[in-house]
Amino acid sequence: MGVERAVIRWYLQRQIILNEIAQLEAQGLASQEVVHQSHDTAGKSGSDLLAKAQERLDTLGPCPKQMMG
Repeated sequence: MGVERAVIRWYLQRQIILNEIAQLEAQGLASQEVVHQSHDTAGKSGSDLLAKAQERLDTLGPCPKQMMG
């Protein structure tokens, strides 16, 4: 039971991070298409958040055990 819980927890954390990355990328594309105003401040904060999310994904690492099925 403990292994299954670890795998489920890892998968949920991974999905949350992937969803956050997708949302940040979509916001970045939308902001680039609409207007290029305050390029320095908005671009840096968005890219910083994206870099931190990527770092968290890398830190999460591979799945602790193979998923069933």
